[in-house]
Amino acid sequence: MTARRGGRAARLGAVPPADDPLIREGLTPRAPADRAARVLVLACGALAHEITAITRQAGLDHVDLHCLPAILHNHPDRIPGAVTAALDAATGYGATFLAYADCGTGGALARLADARGIAMLPGAHCYAFYEGVEAFAARGEIDAFYLTDFLARSFDAFVTRPLGLDRHPELRDMYFGHYRRLVYLAQTDDPALDARARAAAVSLGLSFERRHTGYGDLTPVLGAIPRPLDPPVDLP
Repeated sequence: MTARRGGRAARLGAVPPADDPLIREGLTPRAPADRAARVLVLACGALAHEITAITRQAGLDHVDLHCLPAILHNHPDRIPGAVTAALDAATGYGATFLAYADCGTGGALARLADARGIAMLPGAHCYAFYEGVEAFAARGEIDAFYLTDFLARSFDAFVTRPLGLDRHPELRDMYFGHYRRLVYLAQTDDPALDARARAAAVSLGLSFERRHTGYGDLTPVLGAIPRPLDPPVDLP
């Protein structure tokens, strides 16, 4: 299974995709000759590392991963249109799975998936399905700002620079004054990412909490996607 990254082909599961292209460009698979026997997973670029790891670990060699630019999350109103265009361009697959949660689209992605007859990830956002949708909802946290592994690596690209905090640090309290904690939902055990997440909390003037979630609901949902020629099963 191969995918194009930065103009080159990268074998999924062997080398994790680089973050910078995932932020601005996404990840586009080569068009296989046997699409009818394969599954297209159309995902947010912020999930590329995790989906790549899961497909490798589970032996899901029938999956082609196509990621849209992760920076779309800074403009959630643009996500449904980008997903529609990508789905229209990816014809001929035996099945398609939408690896997005609602992601701030106000139900637009769910309506799109329903109209297309495709399944998608549960929950409002990646924080929920990483921790487990029910567990996340039960916490009812309203004063926490969340990071994932991807966001810990890309904090400057997603938070510092877009909000102008590198140029106008005085804006920090206007944006983050209602938060009390930065909660790092860690998919992996990586001291370097722990340090980055902790530094992000310090830069925002927030207390720090780390929770190891692993891949949460992402693993069983992706693992339940059947091969197109297999009998259908109910996704969790």
